[in-house]
Amino acid sequence: MKNIVENNVTSVSVTAPTAAKIAAFMLLPVLAAFASFSGHAQERSAPENMQFSQTEQGCLGAFDHSLRALHSTEQHNLCELTKDKVVLVVNTASQCGYTGQFADLEALYQEYQSQGLVILGFPSDSFRQEHADEAATADVCFRNFGVSFPMMATSSVTGNNANSIFKTLTQATSEAPGWNFHKYLISANGEQVASFASAVKPTDEAIVSAVEELLKAR
Repeated sequence: MKNIVENNVTSVSVTAPTAAKIAAFMLLPVLAAFASFSGHAQERSAPENMQFSQTEQGCLGAFDHSLRALHSTEQHNLCELTKDKVVLVVNTASQCGYTGQFADLEALYQEYQSQGLVILGFPSDSFRQEHADEAATADVCFRNFGVSFPMMATSSVTGNNANSIFKTLTQATSEAPGWNFHKYLISANGEQVASFASAVKPTDEAIVSAVEELLKAR
């Protein structure tokens, strides 16, 4: 496991074998975290990054804009959706072996939405497993799995063409999505960002525990 502190943003990269450690780590102050995980942590300096500071509108800079909703001309105001919330960002695909995680994401959302969790879904064909037609993507999300959390229009999540959210999260965690259903968990104050590999289910104890602790800290 590699932990990175970048402009007061704590970044945790989690793969399935080490996922169970995430909840405990995220609760520790930065220095205590490095002491507890001696030999496993790396610290690096980085340019000043305002993406995880609050704007005048009260949301984090990374979310201070709007994006088009999936299969719609309407816009999702990300600032309003995420203000003072714990945010789980996930890149999705409707023709993937992990597509069934939509059900787990929706279950997580239903359980913790009222406590301050918001999930933002980003359909993407970056791994060639998304429909070219947004209507077909929307059918899978909304009709097949009953998704009620905000879904964005299809966009790239890797490389130079990645949307701004994923560029920011990749920079903060040094973890770009390696496949569909990669997950990033961001604390309400922007001081902690965790990265979970695709194989870690949204209902995995590691994610649920981390969500609960960040909600308590809001």
